[in-house]
Amino acid sequence: MVRRGDVRTAILALLAEEPMHGYQIIGVLNERSGGMWRVSAGSVYPTLQQLEDEGLVTSELRDGRKVYVLTEDGKAVAARTSTERAPWDMPGSSEAADLRDLFTQVGAAVWQVSHVGNAATVTRAGAILTEARRSLYRLLAEDERPDATTASGSAPDPSVGDDHGEP
Repeated sequence: MVRRGDVRTAILALLAEEPMHGYQIIGVLNERSGGMWRVSAGSVYPTLQQLEDEGLVTSELRDGRKVYVLTEDGKAVAARTSTERAPWDMPGSSEAADLRDLFTQVGAAVWQVSHVGNAATVTRAGAILTEARRSLYRLLAEDERPDATTASGSAPDPSVGDDHGEP
């Protein structure tokens, strides 16, 4: 998910490039983020209205569409909020998309097992999924600490702190 402030920064960055209408902004953000952002009218238009209320953008009718243009103040804010990395550039975005695709495939396999598998198969599938969940939490625990080992030098116990009450 993208925070609302990021949408604001992204809109300012796009409008610094050229005037755009709302659906154009939505399309460009979705395209530039490689589909990682699913920016909606419900986030873009209120942000545009807020920017207009703040005097950072003005709107004008062009070819029957309301097009937003940065004011001088808006250009100054856009310049101050710009960073080396554009708001829509997300590190690892293609890897994250691949991971989500794999999750969808796993979900389809779980559905198949739950509908056509016998009791033993369903039980084995549950054990596989439980181990996968534990492994993912271990992975996160390693990623969150510079040193993924405890003071004793051993890896952390993945069953500790399990919020589902399962080992």
